Amino acid sequence: MHTTPGPMPTLSIIVPAYNAAGFIEDCLDAILPQMGAAHELIVIDDGSRDATADLVEAAAARHPACAVNLVRQPNGGVSSARNRGLLEARGEYIVFVDADDLLLPGMLAALDAVVGEHHPDVIACDFNAWRPEKGDARRLVTLGYPAGVLLRERDAILQTFFADRHTYVWANVFRRAIYLRQPQPLFPPGRVYEDVSTLSRLLADCDSLYHLARPIIDYRQHAASITKAVSPSWCVDFATALLDVRRGMEAHAVSDQVRMLVDVMACYFYIGIVKNSFQLSWSEGQTARARVKAIFLESLFHPAEQVLQAMENGTILTRDARGDAATARQVRKALAGSWMFSVMKTVSRRLKRRKD
Repeated sequence: MHTTPGPMPTLSIIVPAYNAAGFIEDCLDAILPQMGAAHELIVIDDGSRDATADLVEAAAARHPACAVNLVRQPNGGVSSARNRGLLEARGEYIVFVDADDLLLPGMLAALDAVVGEHHPDVIACDFNAWRPEKGDARRLVTLGYPAGVLLRERDAILQTFFADRHTYVWANVFRRAIYLRQPQPLFPPGRVYEDVSTLSRLLADCDSLYHLARPIIDYRQHAASITKAVSPSWCVDFATALLDVRRGMEAHAVSDQVRMLVDVMACYFYIGIVKNSFQLSWSEGQTARARVKAIFLESLFHPAEQVLQAMENGTILTRDARGDAATARQVRKALAGSWMFSVMKTVSRRLKRRKD
């Protein structure tokens, strides 16, 4: 299904979808009423085996004035679907929306206004974290960039990004030209945590950023999310994404302060991987943790001890000195293979999994 293309749109909204019949109607009902002549919607049906494509066609039929392009492809994963969406897009800017998330009312008009006034390389947006099974309450996540300001200092952009550690591509609306300048395929095929691998490289290629200080997305966090599908490959993919970040920043010759913040982010993500790995069987977890440790150490710009001391001493400009110190202590235990740490995390993760 493809509507007749008109003039080049300002915004291309790309929705990768796989077996999303339970969510796609709500997702599209949040997007289509906002769309105007300056917008196009591209849904990549990534080999769904349910009614996803039929529901997309029905939603498009309810909004005949909207430019909707439904693209069907064999299942290749989220990265493949995002890459295909970029190939199909014609807009000046790219808005990614996951099929189980909700674009908030008025956001397309707000993005249009920022583009018209400032024309930045990227618009960074706040977002809501949402656990539907726990009620309708949302938790607003606010980015650290100054609100309503056009930043033109790349080092300041990257320092704030790595201090925040919010590595979601859908919270950042880039000019399509920024995507097209990167080596292709942009998102690493067949891997999860493609946002972590890619987002910092995109930001490092931007000369300007505008912080739209309002939430763009209700980000659904639930048991079916890919981020909950812990497996040995999940652990390795996440760690490999950290190595991708280091390589990307090396290519852009960033400052040492940015490099240290890259290392701090790697510590936070490393301990998250280690904790989740205790959901695996003991033998699988041991093997995964050994591989992840090696990749993590390779992903650091500085020696691990130097990074951990800086985190414990509070000499790094982040938003949470206490959290930095606590994370450093946990990383030390994980790297040392502390027996007590392993037992405690095994018990706590399995109790948490039963609760969820």
